[in-house]
Amino acid sequence: MTSDSIITCLFKTSLRHFDLDITLNIPGDGVTALFGPTGSGKTTVLRCIAGLHRAAFGHLVVNEEIWQDKNYFRPAYERAIGYVFQEASLFPHLNVKSNLLYSAGMTKKKDPQKFEQIINLLGLERYLSQFPNSLSGGEQQRVSIGRALLSDPKLLLMDEPLSALDKSKKSEIMPFLEILRDTLHLPMVYVSHDMDEIEQIADHLVLIDEGKIKASDLLSNIQSDPLLPLADSQNAAVSINGIVESYDGNYGIAKFKVEGGFLNVPTSPMNQGAMHRLNINANDVSLSLEYGNKSTIENLIPAIIVDFKSSNTSQITVVLNLGHELCGSKILARVTKRSWDRLGLSVSQAIYVQIKAVSLIRNKR
Repeated sequence: MTSDSIITCLFKTSLRHFDLDITLNIPGDGVTALFGPTGSGKTTVLRCIAGLHRAAFGHLVVNEEIWQDKNYFRPAYERAIGYVFQEASLFPHLNVKSNLLYSAGMTKKKDPQKFEQIINLLGLERYLSQFPNSLSGGEQQRVSIGRALLSDPKLLLMDEPLSALDKSKKSEIMPFLEILRDTLHLPMVYVSHDMDEIEQIADHLVLIDEGKIKASDLLSNIQSDPLLPLADSQNAAVSINGIVESYDGNYGIAKFKVEGGFLNVPTSPMNQGAMHRLNINANDVSLSLEYGNKSTIENLIPAIIVDFKSSNTSQITVVLNLGHELCGSKILARVTKRSWDRLGLSVSQAIYVQIKAVSLIRNKR
């Protein structure tokens, strides 16, 4: 599928605690994350897309192909979907290779080159002769993902695939998910209640609560919207993309070009031109009316205040556009109401942002 193709779905159905009523357009490339509290309807949306739950009213179009409408319902086994569950659920009596080949054999088309590609992308070469009970949880889930991909899907659904893993196993498997996203160009819908995972893997974000979509947009747009809950959270942050401009080996600092300026980030050696995702926490951003104050903070960038919201009686969340024009990356700053009033800050005002710390999330390309 190309990046301009989309999956369009509309589902209305009654659940135990609320009614599901969603309309959603999923890009034909990249990862769309569904985020919301437990029991908000995220998994039900996946099951409706997969045909495992038949909504009272449903409409689903995948790459201009109708999979469901008021007169037609394509059964789950005929939908070109790869589904990765929370548990790997591998066949215990089959080795890894046989588990993978079983999935490939379920399709009419067997492609030896694709089999080699998937096991190489997921780093499964040395596990092919092993049985599931000899693998770690992370290794089993990689096999499960490989099995889903070998079914030749047009869409990959992942229902909290890392929730059963501890932190170290999550760190082990996440790089493989990034590689799949950047290599296969297959649309993925990723359900999670862990924002750290979403910041690392997702391009688009859908907020769901009580069966309704509260917002759907690019990840950074939702993170920086003061009217949405992410910007109001204690650990509010925005993820932006940066390209390595240069690397200073003497100090171990990479200079990243972002929309609206440059950021210096301590890190291991990086190749010029590589794209990475950077995360900036609102609590690590301060505002200044002047440029050039001597400080240990190296990242001082001009910006424009575009919006703000009083989080409580003492704090204000400020939305900033980096650069002199209104075309740079948006980030957040958390300042006291006293500082806001003392500096006489207001919307559309040109100021300077001091960024104390920037987290490098992952390699985007």
